[in-house]
Amino acid sequence: MLSEQVYAHLRGAIMRGDYTPGDALKPQEIAKEQGVSLAVVREALVRVVGDGLADRLPNRGFAVPAFTDRRWQEIAEARRTVEPLVLRLSVERGDLDWEARVRAAHHRLARTPAFAPGQGEHYSDEWAEAHRVFHRTLLEGCGNPVLLETFDRLWSASELARRWSARRNPGRDHVGEHRRLEEAALARDADTAAQVLVEHLTATAAGLTG
Repeated sequence: MLSEQVYAHLRGAIMRGDYTPGDALKPQEIAKEQGVSLAVVREALVRVVGDGLADRLPNRGFAVPAFTDRRWQEIAEARRTVEPLVLRLSVERGDLDWEARVRAAHHRLARTPAFAPGQGEHYSDEWAEAHRVFHRTLLEGCGNPVLLETFDRLWSASELARRWSARRNPGRDHVGEHRRLEEAALARDADTAAQVLVEHLTATAAGLTG
């Protein structure tokens, strides 16, 4: 339970931007702050590394990833390769219950404010979660838990970079992009759904560059 609490604390702190890119995550300081043992902190840090939200550096301990790390673009490439294929399976295999869940997830996303007062230029926590649920629900119709676990890992690894770069961009139509995804998926148009998703992920990756 202590490890779970420290893990949740660290994950939340990194995602909120309490740490900046490249910051050291010092087990001794975290243990003192959280009132737990070093063993508990190290266990939590290993989990955070597994999520792609921290690096384990040889002889230097743990650190928040550097924003310029090339892996963000590699993760984006992986998502553009994997997710459209899973979406095709989902469109082909999804049942009526899947359709209802996609519609509900899109409804929630469309009506959740992307930015909240006092939270600056970054997307709100509520919108970020609605966004994750919508994208995951689109893929759940595939019925393959291994593919969904792959999505979960890629999403967690890319979410930090997306949040760091998620400034207000009046030129991007997020609402329209998500609506087109929902419409194509529920119309059982796998080709269009996959193409819209590729374009959506490409736009996100372009926003991370630089």
